[in-house]
Amino acid sequence: MTPHLIPLLHLASPQLPAGGFAYSQGLEAAVETGLVTDAASAGGWISGVLNASLARFEAPVLGGLVAAWQHGQAAEAERLDRLFAASRETSELLDETGRMGRALGVWLRDLGIAGVAELRLLEGLRPQTYPAAFACAAAALGIEPGDAATAYLWVWLENQVMAAVKLVPLGQTAGQRLLLDLGPQLPAIAERALDLPESEWSGLAPGLAILSSRHETQYSRLFRS
Repeated sequence: MTPHLIPLLHLASPQLPAGGFAYSQGLEAAVETGLVTDAASAGGWISGVLNASLARFEAPVLGGLVAAWQHGQAAEAERLDRLFAASRETSELLDETGRMGRALGVWLRDLGIAGVAELRLLEGLRPQTYPAAFACAAAALGIEPGDAATAYLWVWLENQVMAAVKLVPLGQTAGQRLLLDLGPQLPAIAERALDLPESEWSGLAPGLAILSSRHETQYSRLFRS
């Protein structure tokens, strides 16, 4: 059995009050413009963002943040937090990570999961990004970087699939099929992410950035991003 399995499941639970359900990260704009119209194109979009952006940047940053929290490396945690914030290419993506990070920070504080020093550092981050808060929670719960990265990717994937179910729309069975298709890839993606040298980190996803920009002025929206 994986050590700290229950805390890991807790951290990956959709019931965690971080607010990820409110965001589609450009998927809503992809549906609006006709790029995503069915289960196949939804799977292509989600898989593309997963492999082009999360696997090569967001997951490596998350792994580095977990290690920084574990070893009390405050300067490194601050550096990676700023690096991630700088990578958000639109105002709504930056707002999203800040809102989710602050919400998760409140959860950590109210339940007494993180220590005083860790909370002081987390609450002092400007902005307090979601990966920084997630990593702080993982370290406090004794979760190793690889497992934390896998859980982080699962949270993102589940939110994306649930957004697709609402937006395309897809049936629940089609949504579950996407999770079954893409979910098994996550441990290997997390493992590669942690082995990726920082000189090779890249979150380049021009299509996502363009559609996120369009979403900011989209006439009718269900999601914040």
